[in-house]
Amino acid sequence: MGKSASGGYRKLLGLRPEMSMGFYLTDFLFRKILRQNSGVSWAIHHTSTIHCPERIKCGKDVYPGDSPGVYIDANNGVEIGDYTNLGPHVGLISSNHDFVNNDVYTSHPPIVIGKHCWFGKGATVLPGVRLGDFTIVGAGAIVTKSFEQGYCVIAGNPAVIIKQLNKAECEAFAQSKS
Repeated sequence: MGKSASGGYRKLLGLRPEMSMGFYLTDFLFRKILRQNSGVSWAIHHTSTIHCPERIKCGKDVYPGDSPGVYIDANNGVEIGDYTNLGPHVGLISSNHDFVNNDVYTSHPPIVIGKHCWFGKGATVLPGVRLGDFTIVGAGAIVTKSFEQGYCVIAGNPAVIIKQLNKAECEAFAQSKS
């Protein structure tokens, strides 16, 4: 089958060009046949786990869980802005267990992530955190508080700002995507 024909069926079926057919076949096997993450309505990596996918709001070109080992607990809600990418083994944890009774989840505001953000391998975001547009989360970071202003790189445990991004450059890039 020629390149244009394969591109045609991929577009018709809503398959992303950067993902292999093996990814989609494995996704079908695990989500549709074995019923792992069956409530998720988009293709995800078979090693990712998503709890309460109905409480996830995704922006344009956002596919949480398409990287290996992603863990999302959306019990209290997770909102992810346009063009945001989660790297391998990222954790978004929107609820905690009660300190006394481990069977009870605590209530928190949802995790809210802005547009054009990305998360390095193994980053973890804890309940109630809000991240502004163009927040880059370094590999292994533990995000315990909000960085609503965005346009920054955060890293460490607990995460702190290690670099400010040029807001004009970021906004010019965002305009090129729309």
